[in-house]
Amino acid sequence: MDTSKIKNILQSVKSGKSSIEKAMDVLKHLPYEDLSFAKIDHHRHIRQGIPEVIFAEGKKGEDVIRIARSMYKKSKKLLITKASPEIYDRLKIKNAVFHPCSASISAGEEKKKKGHVLVLSAGTSDIPVAEEAVVTASFLGSMVESVYDVGVAGIHRLMDNKDSINAAKVIIVVAGMEGALPSVVGGLTDKPIIAVPTSVGYGTSLGGLTALFAMLNSCVPGIAVMNIDNGFGAGCLAHKINRLS
Repeated sequence: MDTSKIKNILQSVKSGKSSIEKAMDVLKHLPYEDLSFAKIDHHRHIRQGIPEVIFAEGKKGEDVIRIARSMYKKSKKLLITKASPEIYDRLKIKNAVFHPCSASISAGEEKKKKGHVLVLSAGTSDIPVAEEAVVTASFLGSMVESVYDVGVAGIHRLMDNKDSINAAKVIIVVAGMEGALPSVVGGLTDKPIIAVPTSVGYGTSLGGLTALFAMLNSCVPGIAVMNIDNGFGAGCLAHKINRLS
């Protein structure tokens, strides 16, 4: 539930179109709903501007489905990350969409997109993480453009997309291997950059640690760095920055 819906409920009570009892029934699960194994934070969108999102990995499928149905019933919105096709098939929510590349499920995303978030990936192996960022920011209401496979091994590919870089309000840069792409992009623009290291690479990439350290040690000032493979976190931060503009 978001601020506008609460205002509509209160206005309905004030105008006499709705009873206090009916309004209380709608609001009774604020600030959270206790399912015993999970406490669903229906209030989060009001406090943070971003609703609670389900991280499916490590959870029982039936638990994910029960949480998801409760969320959707209250807000008609839903985002699940690290999901499986099996969860999607069992969810039975009419307008839910499964995004296979990012293993995400969304429903009821914002229709009016605002601003301009640009998502760049260094290689095609980084696309699943980049797509998680795309799905997240788009779900929250940001207009998102993606440009993939523009890593430093073929830097001319990046230069062919200068117009997109210049038009963006905020840029997410996803890279594995040595993680150099955010520094290169940072040297080309004054836009906020969110760097996302991925676990893509050979042995000494150490599951993404090499890319993470490279991004944390970038000589370009002011780059924000997410955790390894955290496209979701990047999408949330990009949306918040985009919304400010």
